[in-house]
Amino acid sequence: MAIQKGRFIVIEGVDGAGTESISRYLLSYLKKKKRRCVRMCYPDYTGPIGRLIHRYLHGQYNFSVSLQFLLYFSDFVKDRDKISSLRKEGNIIISDRYFTSTLAYQGVRGFSLKEALELAEIFRLPKPDLIIYLEVSPCVSVKRKRQEKKVLDRNEKDRELLLKVGKFYNKLIKKEIFGKWCRINGEKSIKEVAQNCIKCINKELKLNL
Repeated sequence: MAIQKGRFIVIEGVDGAGTESISRYLLSYLKKKKRRCVRMCYPDYTGPIGRLIHRYLHGQYNFSVSLQFLLYFSDFVKDRDKISSLRKEGNIIISDRYFTSTLAYQGVRGFSLKEALELAEIFRLPKPDLIIYLEVSPCVSVKRKRQEKKVLDRNEKDRELLLKVGKFYNKLIKKEIFGKWCRINGEKSIKEVAQNCIKCINKELKLNL
């Protein structure tokens, strides 16, 4: 029997949008449907690059915008071949954030969108089949994060930054930067948000989940 074509689906949004919860929900849903599936998460805090990013986010280091971009970018490049192989093997890859997060967060801080996309081309960074953006307000974002943990990182506690990042995401969505985008209201219940994501996946990728 021929291997079913794999898909690469990215769940995006500002901090507190629910990308972790929704990516885990979708993974569980796909497993129940007996579909080959894998969940990935960025930053990858289990690896050395991710651990350095974590220290930056919690104020242990201060990096220039260019170095911030390169750190995050390296985290994606390290998994380039893995993502390509998983997709070829017929897996549905659900990624909690990806390169598009860096386009937004480092773009707001001044890193050139044009240069970022050129680097993605040079390093043959895999493009998602679908990017689902969970839209929430900065107030909801900060409120959720404060309920989740006591100490917020430099991004999570900065409402002004989150507002700017949200606007930058809108720019990426409007121009369909780095893939096909789908916007979902992220302020509803986890189950409702996940169901809307599944509807979007079925519509755009014809997966019939």
